[in-house]
Amino acid sequence: MSEHRYLFSPLRIGPLTVRNRIVFSAHLTNYAQDGVPTDQHAAYYAARAAGGAGLIITEEHSTHPTDWPYEKLIHGFRPEAVPGYRRITEAVHAHDVPILAQLNHNGGQASSMYSRLPVWAPSAVPDPMFREVPKAIDAHEIAEVVAGYGTVAGHCAEGGFDGVELQCSHSSIVRGFLSPATNVRTDAYGGPLANRARILLEIIDVVREAIGPDRALGVRLCGDELIEGGTTIDEAVEVARMVESTGKVDYINTSIGVATSTLYMIEASMTIPPGYALFISNAIRRAVDLPVVGVGRIKDPLQAERALEEGHCDLVGVVRGQIADPDFAAKARSGHRSDIRTCLSCNQECVGRMGLNRWLGCIENPRTGREATPLPMPRLRKRVLVVGGGPAGLQAAATAAERGHHVTLFEREPATGGQVAVAATVPSRAEFLDVVRNLRAECERFGVDIKTNVTATAEMLRAEHPDVVVLATGARPQPVHWAGEAERVVDVRDVLEGRAVPEGDVLVVDELGFHQAASVAELLADRGCRVQITTPGMVVCQDLGVTLDMETFNIRAHAKGIEQRTDEVVMSAAAEPDGVVLQVLKHTTGNTVEARFDWVVCAAHQAPEDQLWHELKGSAFAVHRVGDCITPRRAHAAVVEGHRLAVSL
Repeated sequence: MSEHRYLFSPLRIGPLTVRNRIVFSAHLTNYAQDGVPTDQHAAYYAARAAGGAGLIITEEHSTHPTDWPYEKLIHGFRPEAVPGYRRITEAVHAHDVPILAQLNHNGGQASSMYSRLPVWAPSAVPDPMFREVPKAIDAHEIAEVVAGYGTVAGHCAEGGFDGVELQCSHSSIVRGFLSPATNVRTDAYGGPLANRARILLEIIDVVREAIGPDRALGVRLCGDELIEGGTTIDEAVEVARMVESTGKVDYINTSIGVATSTLYMIEASMTIPPGYALFISNAIRRAVDLPVVGVGRIKDPLQAERALEEGHCDLVGVVRGQIADPDFAAKARSGHRSDIRTCLSCNQECVGRMGLNRWLGCIENPRTGREATPLPMPRLRKRVLVVGGGPAGLQAAATAAERGHHVTLFEREPATGGQVAVAATVPSRAEFLDVVRNLRAECERFGVDIKTNVTATAEMLRAEHPDVVVLATGARPQPVHWAGEAERVVDVRDVLEGRAVPEGDVLVVDELGFHQAASVAELLADRGCRVQITTPGMVVCQDLGVTLDMETFNIRAHAKGIEQRTDEVVMSAAAEPDGVVLQVLKHTTGNTVEARFDWVVCAAHQAPEDQLWHELKGSAFAVHRVGDCITPRRAHAAVVEGHRLAVSL
C-alpha cells in the first residue's frame, strides 16, 4: 500500500463514495445490437468491476434520433434500452462498484447514413472526417436536444445507474456549441463564451431534475481541441467554473482533441508520452473545488499514483490499461503490480478494430469482449510441448498451463519474443515488447517450463512422448520476385536482425502498409542514410491511419528528411558494383522509369516456417499450428490462435 498512498484512498463524489481513484472511463465498444445494450456489455463491465475499478462509466448513450454516427450505438432515447441497462448495472453492482452512463449527442461529427435524417449541429460547418454539411439547429430544435438529455437520464435512472456523465468533449454537439471553430451563431447560443455554454447549462438543469439528488452528475470537457480557432485551456477552465457554479454537478472529467480532427491525440499510441494530457486536469483542478478526472495514456499504477501525488487530478482514467487487464486495480492493490498485463498502446485491436466496424478487443487479451462466453474446463491434464517463444507460442503455453496442463516451451534463440522482440528495437516502438514481457510473466506464473537456446527437432519431440505438440515457429523472410541476383535488395528483418547494414541512398519498398516500412525507414534515417519510401498504394504505410500512428509518423518522417512516394511498383532490380538499379512503373502515368539506390529494403510478405509441421504430420500425438507458421499475419492473430488452441485441448 505504501507505493499507492493516494490511488487506493476513497473519495466522495456527490452522493457516491468510490473505494479508489481508478476510473474505467467511457469508451466505445461496438457491443450494442439494434440500438440496445447486450449481455456482452454486462459481462465486459462486470469483469472490470470484479477487477477492482473504483468507478465505471459506460460508453455514450445517444439522446436523439438525429444522432447515429456509427452502426452499433446505444439509442438511449428508446425505452427498449432500459432492460439492458438493468442487466449492466446489476452485474456491476454485484461487485459493489458504482456505474455511471455517459449521455451524448455527437452533433455535426456524424453521418446521415444510418439515421436517414439531417445531421444537427450548432452551425453549418462540415466535419473534416464525415464531410457532411450539418443543419444549423434552431431554437425549438435546441429545446428538443436538451429535453432528449433529460429523457435518457430518466431511462438511466430507471435502469439502475448511479448517475450520468455528460459528454461535452471530443465528439459532442455540446463541444460543438462551446467551440468557436464550430459555433458561428449570432443568436443567444453563439458569440461570447457565456452564450456558447448556454446549452450545456440548460442540459445540466434538465438532467439533474431527471436523476434527482441521489445520483451523481459529471461533465466531461475538452481542455484543448488542438485545432486552429478551437477551444483552448483558458476557455475550458472558464466553462469548468460555470459548471461548478450551477451547484448541480459532482465532478468534472477531462479530454483533449477533437474526435474527427485530432483523434490521434485522444487515443494516443505509444509514440505519445504517458500523462500527456494531465495539464488539462491540472488547470481545471486549480480553478474548481469539484473532483477532477485526469486522463492521458496512463497505463501503470505508479503513473496513476504520481498523477494524484503531484496534484494533477483527483481520479485517474485508465481505459486501455483495464481493457488489457480487467484485474489492473486488484493486482496493484494486492502488491502484484508486476503481474499486470500492461497495455501496449498499439491501438490495433481496440481503436483500430472498432474503426473497421468490429467490436472492441485487445491485441494481448483474447478474452476482451468475450467475457460473456464461459470457457470449458479440460477433462484430462495433458503433456503439452510448445515450439516457439513468440506471441503465439507464449500465449498457447500460458493458457494451457493456466488450465492445468503440464507445458514445456522450446525457443531456439537466447530469449523469447520472436519477431516482436525485433520490432521493438526500432524508434518509438519499444513498448511493443510489453506483449512478450507480459506473456512471459504469465508463463512463469502458471509454471511453464521455458527452455531457450534449444532448437526443437522432430526426433527430439517424439522422444518426449507428448500428448500434444503446438508449433509456433513463426515465419521467415523470402526474396521478392523482382530482386533477381541483386544482393543489396534485402528484407526489413535482415536490417533489424543485423544481417544487412545499408548505407547511403536507401529505398524502402512498402508492400505491407504498416509499421514495418515506417520503422525501418526511421531507423535508417537515424543512422544517417538518405531514405525514400515507395508503395504501390495511394498512401505510404496506410494502415498507420487505423491505429492513429499516421500523423505522428509523418511529423517524424518530415523532420528526418524521409521522402514518400506513392503509386509506384518496382518491376525489376539489377545489381551494380555499389548499388541497385530499379525499373519502376508509375501507376499514375503508366510509364516505367529507372532509379538507382545504394540499397533497397523490402517490407514484403514472409513465408511460414513450417518444415517441422511437415515432418511431424502423422505422429502418434496431436500436432497443431498457431500464428505465422500457418500463414504470416499480425500479432493479434498469433495471440488469439494461441489462446483458442490451448482452450480446445
